[in-house]
Amino acid sequence: MLLHAPAKLNLCLYLGRRREDGLHELCSLFEPLALADLVTVGPAARDEVLCPGVEGDPAANLAARALAALRAAGWEREPLRIEVEKRIPVAAGLGGGSADAAAVLRLAAGEVAELPAIAAELGADVPSQLRPSLALVQGAGERVAPLPQAAPHAALLLPGGGGLSTAEVFAAADRLGLGREPAELDDLAARLRAAAGAGASPLAYPELLVNDLEPAALAIRPEIGAALDRLRAVGAAAAILSGSGPTAVGLFADLVAARAAADQIGDGGAKLVVCEAGVTPPRTFPPEIA
Repeated sequence: MLLHAPAKLNLCLYLGRRREDGLHELCSLFEPLALADLVTVGPAARDEVLCPGVEGDPAANLAARALAALRAAGWEREPLRIEVEKRIPVAAGLGGGSADAAAVLRLAAGEVAELPAIAAELGADVPSQLRPSLALVQGAGERVAPLPQAAPHAALLLPGGGGLSTAEVFAAADRLGLGREPAELDDLAARLRAAAGAGASPLAYPELLVNDLEPAALAIRPEIGAALDRLRAVGAAAAILSGSGPTAVGLFADLVAARAAADQIGDGGAKLVVCEAGVTPPRTFPPEIA
């Protein structure tokens, strides 16, 4: 069985105050990208999750933790060998690990009742990826309200390389005193529902495409600002930071415009990605530009 685990793009990310549990209230629009990890699932003598090319403790892999959580919840399907082919840049603010975990959890759809709760335990981005689609995400990521698919558009991604720790960026945001009051987050959620609820392209409401974590990410990685400026210079209708970064994303009306912008930027020694936005794989053109 071959599964796609699509990357997610934060079209916006509004940050609330830090809660007593250490998490932050958020208000965000998530949408899937045609860029995706490939997850191969097959029978095995014992459960095994492999993710070649990703450094670190295998036990910390979200896909492995997802499978272990399913077993702890009583899922009795035969032992599985799961291999993740990483195409989503790691620690890039694109939810690659969360996407892999959600793909594993989807194997038990209809067989394990508490999948959303398991997803929330694994990470803030995992619940929204159980059903990759445009969604309004609130709370600490556990409140997910699907929205109609947006009109076609495309994305040009500048991953930046090197990764960026989500915890480090949120800590920097706290030091900078960032965070909105609950009433403001509620108002923004209502505005986002009104703007996106009719299936409009995000290019129709660029004033709402704001990432409150951008100043914190810039404080740690100032070069992100240059990447955003390059996207604006080649005609991006909106240039935004995805998640906690470091990936800078330019939105364009279609793939032709996104590809032309990528050609203007050139590789500069870094990998660029052009893909459809708001849709899940396999539609992509081209998946990567080296």
